[in-house]
Amino acid sequence: MLLNLFTEMRAAKVPVSLRELLDLIEALQQRVAFADMDAFYFLARAILVKDERHFDKFDRAFGTYFNGLQQLDEHLEALIPEDWLRKEFERSLSPEERAQIQTLGGLDKLIETFKQRLAEQKGRHAGGNKWIGTGGTSPFGSGGFNPEGLRLGDAGQRQGKAAKVWEQRQYKNLDDQVELGTRNVKIALRRLRKFARAGAADELDIDSTIDHTARDAGLLNIQMRPQRRNSVKLLLLLDIGGSMDAHVKVCEELFSACKSEFKHLEYFYFHNFIYETVWKNNLRRTSERTATFDLLHKYGDDYKVVFVGDAAMAPYEITHPGGSVEHWNEEAGYLWMQRFMAKFRKLIWINPYPKDVWHYTASTGVVRELVNEQMYPLTLSGLEEGMRFLAKA
Repeated sequence: MLLNLFTEMRAAKVPVSLRELLDLIEALQQRVAFADMDAFYFLARAILVKDERHFDKFDRAFGTYFNGLQQLDEHLEALIPEDWLRKEFERSLSPEERAQIQTLGGLDKLIETFKQRLAEQKGRHAGGNKWIGTGGTSPFGSGGFNPEGLRLGDAGQRQGKAAKVWEQRQYKNLDDQVELGTRNVKIALRRLRKFARAGAADELDIDSTIDHTARDAGLLNIQMRPQRRNSVKLLLLLDIGGSMDAHVKVCEELFSACKSEFKHLEYFYFHNFIYETVWKNNLRRTSERTATFDLLHKYGDDYKVVFVGDAAMAPYEITHPGGSVEHWNEEAGYLWMQRFMAKFRKLIWINPYPKDVWHYTASTGVVRELVNEQMYPLTLSGLEEGMRFLAKA
């Protein structure tokens, strides 16, 4: 039966191997989860899914698998003795739940009463304190309130007070193609890390302290060392205004994550494409600008360069002098990008548009060619791929 689950996982593109399937089978043999679908769900997810980005795919595959199991209910009822099921259910109850069920005369009485009301009831019922339905305080149904009840169906708001709650799924939309939150951006950016110890010795070096203390015949000899910090230097250039207004939120999240993750971060703004000047303050961009030549001479080739923009513009804005929509540029934009490519060893372009729409704008193809095809979408997988490229020696 678990082969069906494995097949659904592979069909949903969850990277699961036979080794992990065998681990799940072994866990079930050790009764880590038994006769409890919720426990089996969490056990299977913990063993089969190694990256939280695949939780959504796993949930959908598990839902398909679980729906297939529901079709076996009639066969299982014929194969499994009722007294065995009753004993196994009672074993899963806590002492408090046992006491609550006793207030209705015990489990037998609860089930018997449920069967009687099911036979007597002729239609749907909402509210009240007796019939099987939604809302109300009857011990049978869904969406109501009774501390010693049985939940049936999935209507209404759950109170979390039933003696046994079945099929309570919590599916999360965590996919590697969704737009990013600041936390997920930070996780992706951490692939671009190169730690080094520099500065004041303000951190206790436990291993060295033990070693020196032992060498001094047990006399405590405390050793300090500089903290480990990410030594990667990042130059971030952000397209602002125009068509980028639709991507302000995700760009803010990326910018915030970069400031948090990189100690050596320099950033500047441009509009549509890189020309002879950039700026740091958008409110003063007409009066306070930085010459692009200064960037090329000030920052060493050990800086990693990341351009962020949709690359959606008229092609002449890149290929011709005077192509800028804001001013007359003496040199074509592509010449400035070529200078960046010649100066910096590692440069990428992050595009907030999905990769499958890049071909709709000719300018995107021009930019991709200029950056040697190192353009990545602003998704979790795209950022990770870009960081892997920057991290290569």
